[in-house]
Amino acid sequence: MLMQEERDLIVEYGQKMSAARLSTGTSGNLSIYDAERGLMAISPSGMDYSSIRPEDVVITDLDANIVDGSRKPSSEWALHTAFYRRKPHARSVVHTHSMYCTTFAVLGQPIRAVHYAIGDAGTATVPCAPYHTFGTAELAEAAMEVCGESDAVLLGNHGLVVCGKDIQSAYGLACNMEYLAELQYHAMSIGTPNILTDGQMAQVLERFRSYGQPEHGRTGY
Repeated sequence: MLMQEERDLIVEYGQKMSAARLSTGTSGNLSIYDAERGLMAISPSGMDYSSIRPEDVVITDLDANIVDGSRKPSSEWALHTAFYRRKPHARSVVHTHSMYCTTFAVLGQPIRAVHYAIGDAGTATVPCAPYHTFGTAELAEAAMEVCGESDAVLLGNHGLVVCGKDIQSAYGLACNMEYLAELQYHAMSIGTPNILTDGQMAQVLERFRSYGQPEHGRTGY
């Protein structure tokens, strides 16, 4: 079976995503990109993650032409391929509807530097793209227009999308963004959060470049 390892990982992390309530039911999607072959393994559309098997994962090129698999690929395939086309380091994309990130997406507000862990996204602010209908090229384009250097972006009235050098780091970033959004939500509930300055975040971002074990990379902070 083509891209067997990647398919196995999509199943594994889809179940993790669902169990962690980063997405519920059939919402959310994941992909892994093989840049050498120009192929993407992506979760199937409208299937519960508890029932997805490796053979249900779809292999496509970046134009969503199916190369292997009998299922329909995620409706958000254009969102995933936009990251692979625009961010050369991206090898995995994770899209969630996690509660706190989506709360700020509904408000149209960014996630700010309420904690230095936002440096995991490579930025001091995770922006929010304006609302567009799910599964459209307009949504993908809007996400890319606002994300800049960030590896994470909120989608207005929708959710969160992140990328990473592999699925482990992309999933870890999605978890970290939900932690930050929850932290920001609670801080705003009782007062005004103290936002780290650009200078403070510049130091954080510099230190994050060498954080973690070289052979494993950064999956947390």
